[in-house]
Amino acid sequence: MTGPAPSEIGAVTTDRARTMRLFATGLLVAMAALFITALQFEHVHPAWGYALAFSEAAMVGGLADWFAVTALFRRPLGLPIPHTAIIPENKDRIADTMAGFLRSNFLTPAVVARRMRGMNLAQAAGNFLSEPVGGSESRIRAGAAELFAQILESLDPERLGGQVKAGLKSQLGKLHVAPLLGQMLQAAIADKRHIPLLENLLRWAGLTLEANEDLVRDMVHRRANALLRLTGLDERLANSVLDGLYKLIAECIVDPDHPLRKKVEEGLEQLAHDLAHDPAMQAKVENMKQELLDNPALGQWWEGVWERIRQALIDHARNPDAALAGQLGSALSELGKALREDATLQRQINSFARRTAVGVATRYGGQIVQLVSETVKRWDARTVTGRIEKAVGRDLQFIRVNGTLVGGLVGVTIHFIVTQF
Repeated sequence: MTGPAPSEIGAVTTDRARTMRLFATGLLVAMAALFITALQFEHVHPAWGYALAFSEAAMVGGLADWFAVTALFRRPLGLPIPHTAIIPENKDRIADTMAGFLRSNFLTPAVVARRMRGMNLAQAAGNFLSEPVGGSESRIRAGAAELFAQILESLDPERLGGQVKAGLKSQLGKLHVAPLLGQMLQAAIADKRHIPLLENLLRWAGLTLEANEDLVRDMVHRRANALLRLTGLDERLANSVLDGLYKLIAECIVDPDHPLRKKVEEGLEQLAHDLAHDPAMQAKVENMKQELLDNPALGQWWEGVWERIRQALIDHARNPDAALAGQLGSALSELGKALREDATLQRQINSFARRTAVGVATRYGGQIVQLVSETVKRWDARTVTGRIEKAVGRDLQFIRVNGTLVGGLVGVTIHFIVTQF
């Protein structure tokens, strides 16, 4: 079930304001009719004096409030009365005042931080991702997905890919890879995360050796002298070499303290140290990185990868239900559960969001309020008047009704005091 559109809401608001305006005007006309009637029959009964006092004061109160309400938006009866048409005449000052109010009360870092502190954005995002709802939000997501797909299709693929490639190359060029690799390798060695990789490498070496036994035998045969070949010792030598290699690999796999493994680990530790602290090693890595980035083959490879990514994004955007039903949907659901249930993760994300919002308010708060001020100033007086009147017009008509009734009650009270005392 869908709610009313914004245009429908605006039309309903306008109709209510018009109805209330007619009611206030009708009440004023009714008071005028009562006044004329009471004036004719005042001598018949003392009660008509109260009716006359009520209607007379009610007309005064109603007319006064009609003048006050009308003077806010336009000149009453088109007369050039001073201090009327207040909103159109002071449009620019109102814009500056609104912007200043917004800046002082909403976009200060302290206010933003205080409001964000009471919000759990991470949990809300987790609820949305883990339990997506239908209805209007689904249409919003579908519309956003379609817009995203159209943007990707409208952009020049080659130019966009080139820009992404240039940006990626620039950022990678600024990144010092060697210290980062050194720190990663040191952390992996400290946590023993290199051991499974080393064991897999040894197993790969064993499988590779098994697949190339004939090549090893051929090498031994060709390097053996004629006497060994004549006596058949070259075959035994080849078998001995293969058996020795298989035994060495097996011992390295099953024995964590094998000397060869120790040597490899020492080499890795030295490599990690050199990457993190040796300028000569760092320079070599940087040169290798730069040569790789300058290689045209890498650029062509990246353009192909980017095009596949772009097309995949378009496909997912065009068919969001299928995307959300597959691996992407599972990943989003798992992320939502983590955000909803992990209090530590929530604190970290909420803290990041709060710092980001405060940073935006600090850096761009002035520009935001300036945008508000300039936007309102660009509106013509009729637009400003129409929008404000549409927003508060119904309540302003209540002022006219209240003024009419309160004025009448005051008139009755004064008439009572005069007649009794």
